[in-house]
Amino acid sequence: MWKDFYYFSRSEKQGIIVLIILIAFVVLAGEGLSLYRRMKEPVYPENFDEELDRFIASLKKQDSIRAQRRPAARYGNEKNIPQPIILQDFDPNTTDSATFCRMGLKPWVAGNILRYRAKGGKFRTPEDFRKIYNLPEEQYQTLLPYIYISDKFRKKDTIRIASKQGYSAPDTTARQFKYPAGTMIGLNAADTTELKKIPGIGSGIAKRIVNYRNRLGGFYHISQLQEIKLNTDGFSKWFEIEEGKTTRINLNKASIERLNAHPYFNFYQAKVIVEHRKRKGDLKRLDQLEFYQEFTDKDMERIKHYVCFE
Repeated sequence: MWKDFYYFSRSEKQGIIVLIILIAFVVLAGEGLSLYRRMKEPVYPENFDEELDRFIASLKKQDSIRAQRRPAARYGNEKNIPQPIILQDFDPNTTDSATFCRMGLKPWVAGNILRYRAKGGKFRTPEDFRKIYNLPEEQYQTLLPYIYISDKFRKKDTIRIASKQGYSAPDTTARQFKYPAGTMIGLNAADTTELKKIPGIGSGIAKRIVNYRNRLGGFYHISQLQEIKLNTDGFSKWFEIEEGKTTRINLNKASIERLNAHPYFNFYQAKVIVEHRKRKGDLKRLDQLEFYQEFTDKDMERIKHYVCFE
């Protein structure tokens, strides 16, 4: 009986055979086409190498841009590019934590400053900033020339205290002594008191000169006063500058932070100097920096008065 289910007529058998042959042909044709494609060599355009080079260059450029935009790690991950330190004048009584961090302070040191202020602490003088817990002495010395205390937080002078108590103090400011014409003073030696004796110089200008002199390490030319927005035509007849008295930075030992604290070095120039020492050894001459695009002729002329190599 089972043969009745598997019995095919002659025409049905022929149809099955034809179907099997068609299936086999389709399968073999597909395998053959696949093999042909694998064996066939690719045909590239004539400028394929140039297109490939441009594509690779564009990938490298994108990687470089992403690396520059990547924020520096909070705890010093060497794979991330460190953010440049930006030094600027600041009042520790009002400056926010973000500005402190941009100036190179660690986040926990900035937090200590804010907690000190929250408890009622005040910075009455620039020297008070040294009392902050965990603030390194070297970093304090770097920031000291940039610290200013606004009138709101300064120590009250004795004249105001005396007047409140009913006493009178001698008027020492009504007629402040001024040097006569022809007087010459040393620009690198004069303090604010002596500077204020020059006609046209008050407390504000005197402090600007002294603060900038401290940041530079001394003046080598009177024209440097133009860098703090002062008119040198009026002051040149009052000042004399002794040559060779500037403080010099040892380029073979100074850190990036120390170099960047100087007005004539930016972060990238400081980094070039430190990287040069690591790769090629100590610097012997200043002209070794001329090959770096970070240094212009103007930069070389200015910094030669403030650097040494031993």
